[in-house]
Amino acid sequence: MSRYKVLVDSSVWIDFLRSGTNSKLDRLIQEDMICINELIITELLPSINHHSRNDVAESLGSIEKIPLRIDWIVIRELQYMNLKNGIYKVGIPDLIILQQVIEEKILLFSFDEHFKLMRSFLNYELIH
Repeated sequence: MSRYKVLVDSSVWIDFLRSGTNSKLDRLIQEDMICINELIITELLPSINHHSRNDVAESLGSIEKIPLRIDWIVIRELQYMNLKNGIYKVGIPDLIILQQVIEEKILLFSFDEHFKLMRSFLNYELIH
């Protein structure tokens, strides 16, 4: 995996679909730097399909997909570190995304506040 790939979280895609634009995301798309995983696609596709946005579904399908390799021991450790640092209510999907970002050494583009908070004690790069 290229160090310059950016995993785009569902929060960014939802904002992009609502507003129709995001200059950071537009630039990353143009520079072919984005990637996605099945978890993020699964968060997005039901609503996209419900609204008959076949164009968007097709576009998501063309983005590089990174395979998920979930390590439940790491997920539990990340959640423990969150609790130890006073960060509560981080969902398992976000921890799976975080595990992937850290292990694959890729950047994360997210508007989720939990990811900003976790940067204070975990080593990963975040675009927000």
